[in-house]
Amino acid sequence: MELKTKRGTPAFYQTNLAMLAAGFSTFALLYCVQPLLPVFSQEFGVSAAESALALSLTTGFLAGAVLIVGSLSETLGRKPIMLASLVSAAILTFVSAFTRNWNALLAIRALLGICFSGLPAVAMAYLSEEIERTSVGRAMGLYIAGSGFGGMAGRCITGLITDLASWRVATATLGVMGMIAAIIFWWMLPPSKHFVPRRLAARDLSRAFIEHLTDAGLPWLFLEAFLLMGAFVTTYNYIGYRLMAPPYSLSFTAVGSIFTAYLMGVASSAWMGELSSRFGRRKIFWINCAITLVGLAFTLANSLVMIIAGVAILTFGFFGAHSVASSWVGLRARHSKGQASALYLFSYYFGSSVVGYCGGFFWQAAGWPGVAAFTGSMLFIALMIGLKLSKRPPLPENQTQQCSITH
Repeated sequence: MELKTKRGTPAFYQTNLAMLAAGFSTFALLYCVQPLLPVFSQEFGVSAAESALALSLTTGFLAGAVLIVGSLSETLGRKPIMLASLVSAAILTFVSAFTRNWNALLAIRALLGICFSGLPAVAMAYLSEEIERTSVGRAMGLYIAGSGFGGMAGRCITGLITDLASWRVATATLGVMGMIAAIIFWWMLPPSKHFVPRRLAARDLSRAFIEHLTDAGLPWLFLEAFLLMGAFVTTYNYIGYRLMAPPYSLSFTAVGSIFTAYLMGVASSAWMGELSSRFGRRKIFWINCAITLVGLAFTLANSLVMIIAGVAILTFGFFGAHSVASSWVGLRARHSKGQASALYLFSYYFGSSVVGYCGGFFWQAAGWPGVAAFTGSMLFIALMIGLKLSKRPPLPENQTQQCSITH
């Protein structure tokens, strides 16, 4: 069998460039509505919680769809699924810029969730199959860095163009950028060399899901995905409401610029991916959970500088934790990696959808302290689980096949 791609080879750089483009596009289009939530409240006359549905519906449908699409990729292949996802998402984002009805916009955002599902779970499976084991942490970190950069750029571009023109122009612009990214992805990504198609049978799929859910370590990582992503998205969903209100009264552009804190996530993803490969995931993961909780605590200050610093620290910790956990899942799963990745991402985006929506009620009831208490409780639980995982002793090599949760 042909050797897997190693760091430093042309194929490794081509793969990373393609995944950077794909991650940038997907997460720019997914989160471009986040700074627009206050705009939607004003233009369509909806509450903060209702406005958050523009994102929560997308991530909710994405969560359900990854379970199906991840399984389909076991039969249809990785690259075709990812390419179809990128193209359809770009088209729907462009179309959403012209809708005039709130329910129609929500329907398009729900469909976008299904389209977006074709990339995250499949990308994790592709990298774990095609990249050599000692390089997969680096590759996954770079992919998540591209995702973080896309999430930042989508929010910042949206805020800037909304101030200069309108949210509709901003959304249409991102749709065009998404199509360009899809072309780069199609051109650069090497075809799968280690993918083996499997017959899609309900019995086999259910058996694979059950094995992953009864594994000694994977369910803990799935729960971590729910808690960490839910807290992270909730923080970003409602920080805009806080900073656009007195005494801060920031503009859309200023609020959008705060999302440059994602640069901390870009750096964290690549760095923590590298550190986890060198020192072990169980030793690095809980540290990032703790960093995320510290960042949230900073946002309780009244100083704008402290709030921004808190968002940056929280972002650094979150992306570091996600980078470690996502590569951990791919290595832990000894087979059916697409389904394992799908379960992780189901928990990840289900947390985004449910917690991100519920955070609106805490905002309406108690303002930012209520949101911080809500998200802080989840981050504290995530930290406790991370510490629990860090104390698990390594299992014998013949039992783990180098895929142990303690790797």
